[in-house]
Amino acid sequence: MRNAALSVEKPEYTEQQSLIDELNDAVATGGAQQRLRILERITDLFATGSRGYSSDQIALFDDVLQELSADIEVKARARLAGRLARIGNGPPGLIRALAFDDDIAVAEPVLVHCRQLGEADLVENACSKSQEHLFAIAQRLELSEAVTDILVERGDRRVVHRAVSNKGARFSPSGYGMLTTRARRDNRLTLALGRRDDLPRQCFLKLLETASASVRAKLEGADPGAAAAIRGAIDDVATGMQQEVRMASRHHAVAVRDGRRRSNLRPVTEANIHASAHGQAFERTVFALSELGRFPADLVERALLDKGEDMILILAKAVGCSWTTAKGLLTMYVAERNLQPGDIAAAFERYKKLTRETACKVLSFYQVRMQLRMLQNAQQEKNVGSAPA
Repeated sequence: MRNAALSVEKPEYTEQQSLIDELNDAVATGGAQQRLRILERITDLFATGSRGYSSDQIALFDDVLQELSADIEVKARARLAGRLARIGNGPPGLIRALAFDDDIAVAEPVLVHCRQLGEADLVENACSKSQEHLFAIAQRLELSEAVTDILVERGDRRVVHRAVSNKGARFSPSGYGMLTTRARRDNRLTLALGRRDDLPRQCFLKLLETASASVRAKLEGADPGAAAAIRGAIDDVATGMQQEVRMASRHHAVAVRDGRRRSNLRPVTEANIHASAHGQAFERTVFALSELGRFPADLVERALLDKGEDMILILAKAVGCSWTTAKGLLTMYVAERNLQPGDIAAAFERYKKLTRETACKVLSFYQVRMQLRMLQNAQQEKNVGSAPA
């Protein structure tokens, strides 16, 4: 360890000579109690003037405090962590050591409050430490996408819920994809995700689809004979919700505005669909495909989000897209199709055999069926409203 006397070169940082003597004795021959006593005094000295210390002086404190704290009991380390967690320029080596302490009582205050910990430190900690450590990280005021990716991947239910409810947390597209998948089995997580302002629209639509599937399972279990009618009713509800969400979606509004501005300059072509799909731009892909084919946006959205492949192939063929563009639509991340080479080869064969005329007929039939269903629902609502009380 460096000579402790280096810390008193400047008058404003002068400490009593007895402190230097105690420090030397504690490091050389002192017992646990003596080391603890001098540790607390050195910590007080650092905390009092931390803003005025130079980098060399902080490095000296770092060496001294790390050596003194190496073998002290958990309670003492936890007190030390609590003292240093909110100091803006704490001893970096000691701060990191406390954050990576196996005992959560020591690590928690540093993981929650200390802003000195960088993204790399937090990622490493989240990759290797306990669920308690992950829960502490999830409470930080700000969390980057790289950190939340690990929390979502490794964290248990409590960790994930805390991270999602953290307004200062930012999630990557893949992180939101993992969360949407986890929400299929977790109604509380579904609600928490739905409240986030930055949730991508495609993820919100997936939440709706998952919720409707849950409702369908319960209703069909109660009345298996009405399964077909239940599916139709729930699909109509989901479509209505999609329309409401789309109208309120900032991302959708931006995509529609940009798409219409571009289409006013020049017509939408297959190139717009291909570029949007290749760039994983869900909203722009929906706009381009629906605009070129004059398809309802709901139909395009469902096709893109559905794990099945046929509706995407039909839409692409109906507007005359090449296989390259159709493949781009199939392999967009939003549907999580995870197509293997054999799946893609089989889809190519189906696409090659499908004629544009057949695709258009299928779409016409589908649209007529949806119109009939809407008329039937409207008539049922009218009958219910006119029935005697």
